[in-house]
Amino acid sequence: MTATPVVLLHGFPLDHRMWADVAERLGEDRRVLVPDVPAADDLDQVGPTLDDAADRVAAALHGAGVDRAVVAGLSMGGYVALALLERHPDLVAGLALVDTRSTADAPDARAKRLDVAAQVESSGSVDAVRGMVGTVLGETTRTAHPDVVARVAGWIDEQPPARVAWSQRAMAARTDRTEVLRRFTGPVLVVVGDEDEVTGVEAARDLAKVAGGAPLVVVPRAGHLTAVEDPATVATALVELARRVDGGR
Repeated sequence: MTATPVVLLHGFPLDHRMWADVAERLGEDRRVLVPDVPAADDLDQVGPTLDDAADRVAAALHGAGVDRAVVAGLSMGGYVALALLERHPDLVAGLALVDTRSTADAPDARAKRLDVAAQVESSGSVDAVRGMVGTVLGETTRTAHPDVVARVAGWIDEQPPARVAWSQRAMAARTDRTEVLRRFTGPVLVVVGDEDEVTGVEAARDLAKVAGGAPLVVVPRAGHLTAVEDPATVATALVELARRVDGGR
């Protein structure tokens, strides 16, 4: 049985490094691809739209010889995964939606994203999103794991302001892809932290329901970055999904 490759799409305002602890647990026999969205070379070439991001991910996968994969996306990565599913359905053999949602932003959330993008661009710094470290991590992580807090804060500090602004504008422009998910007939997994205050458990239950009663994994004592806060649990769930795809289930 050939092991289906896994593609891991990161959240905002981070990069591929947030998946490192999960990726190393997915097994040596399974190819794992962890792109940056957008890639550094793409910042001036695409978007800012998630459609363009999905097209670039698809092109990168094809260039790497991958024509079919399990696609897992956390937060913004989930939005990109759903765009990939809509625009390049043959690529998506299985789908994992982690701490994310399928709906578009409400008008006030969209306006806030555009304001943050403008602040980041005008200041040439990521000051406007530094405080997100206290939002994306769960209460347990913030109080009991200062090393994780410091690591995530460091990743945010190291983001190019241009990528932060690009991502905010792309997310603000995204469309509702609930029906795209509903039509997908392949295996789906939904994961959420029980302390996720950004998307939350109820949104995850809605996703699982839309996906025909897909398995829902609620990660205890984790917030919006379950893949960072509890990589072992997330990796175990992804391995099970990938095995379902391998077996044609």
